[in-house]
Amino acid sequence: MSGHSKWHNIQAKKGKADAAKGRIFTKIGREIAVAAKSNPNPETNSKLADIIAKAKAANMPNDNIQRSIKKAAGEMSGADYKELTYEGYGVAGSAVIIVTLTDNINRTAGDVRAILGKHGGSMGNTGCVSYNFENKGYIVVERTVELDEDTMMEYALEAGADDVVADDDVYEIFTSPETFSDVRKYLEDKNAELMAAAPKARRNDEEEPKIRFIQAEVAMIPQNKITLPEDKVATFEKMIDALEDLDDVQNVYHNVDLPDEEE
Repeated sequence: MSGHSKWHNIQAKKGKADAAKGRIFTKIGREIAVAAKSNPNPETNSKLADIIAKAKAANMPNDNIQRSIKKAAGEMSGADYKELTYEGYGVAGSAVIIVTLTDNINRTAGDVRAILGKHGGSMGNTGCVSYNFENKGYIVVERTVELDEDTMMEYALEAGADDVVADDDVYEIFTSPETFSDVRKYLEDKNAELMAAAPKARRNDEEEPKIRFIQAEVAMIPQNKITLPEDKVATFEKMIDALEDLDDVQNVYHNVDLPDEEE
């Protein structure tokens, strides 16, 4: 359960999270509200529980999460949001999958098509690039001195994960979509167990999680990645940024091996 992280740069956007935190919270909040519309109890609504875990990994405050759940019974109750996925191409034959949550299909499709076209890409038909992606549970945990590779491997195996990739700063844990919730819950419970067993921090110190989630969601992971010509990278990155800036876009996945962002 080890190897090189082929998918690490799919999360390059996380480096921009602080600058766009409000926008990210708004998008996740909408996901929570839509998931809670049919059942606002995460104990019996596994999809809602998974999205709440995604929100917590993004450091979304609990007050925001609770407000989003309440929206499901209020202003969201009459809204007809649909989850739609678009497939297309960026420069140099790169593959892009755009997941949206929208109450206006024509607006969203037009906006996505316009951004792809402006940056040298195009909209494709359903299935044109998704064959190159796998739907997987994806959990990223911070690597610390306390949480060494052997320990993380042990926890992941016990939880039922399919694979673990150890990187310099994080562990990437992969599951099937069906086992994602169970693996996530196991690691959450393990963290609570470790924190309960640890010596209590000083009164004014905030206790740090022993297993710190950076990301937790079911994502589209590319099976093979491509490297773009150097002169095409900036155009591709601008396209991804423009797509992510759309209010209706929840997630953007691609198969480009982007250069590591500078610290």
